[in-house]
Amino acid sequence: MRIAEIYESRQGEGLLTGTPSVFVRASGCNLRCRFCDTPFTSWSPEGEDWSIGEIVHAVRGYAARHVVITGGEPMLFAELLPLTKALAAAGLHLTIETAGTLYLPVQCDLMSISPKLSNSTPAAESHPQWHRRHEQTRHAPDVIRRLILGREYQLKFVVESHSDCDEIESYLSQFPELDRGRVLLMPQGTIASALAEIGHWLRPLCQERGLRYCPRMQIEWYGHQRGT
Repeated sequence: MRIAEIYESRQGEGLLTGTPSVFVRASGCNLRCRFCDTPFTSWSPEGEDWSIGEIVHAVRGYAARHVVITGGEPMLFAELLPLTKALAAAGLHLTIETAGTLYLPVQCDLMSISPKLSNSTPAAESHPQWHRRHEQTRHAPDVIRRLILGREYQLKFVVESHSDCDEIESYLSQFPELDRGRVLLMPQGTIASALAEIGHWLRPLCQERGLRYCPRMQIEWYGHQRGT
């Protein structure tokens, strides 16, 4: 499995914000988000191939008992199946972070899905091939339904403008089974001041609509840097 980095930090987003966690970041992605904050796993993928045993050994070398498998897109890798089985057998709490476009029957305690809105699509002028591919694959409702079935889950949406919130409501209307208390809206950006500017109007909007506001606390704590 191609791995960009493994490190210990605190979860900065979602229902487990603040939880000490080991992050296993897979390198490789089937999408190309315009605002991707880990381009070293997508636009210019880095990393080395690790065996399942090597990954498990590295994870168990840290004190944290929560593990977040993220990317890139970890669902690209069939090795995710034996990896999650081995980590679960070690008694670790597992979160899988995925865009929700691919399905594998993985073991996990929290399925963290980040559906991609139209605001994520790269420009057709500069990236015509990825523009087409991203638009064709970014929304896979049947995959979303399979990922949440019988599992603890959260959905995190990246928001830049008020129109994104209307798009989210249209998106959610396709999934009446979703618990809106598990839907989180997160401002787009990698600078604390930019996040605060969006958060100023997004936080009360979430309260009005029965959704959760999701700050990006890792930016507040560490700034935008790798290994955090």
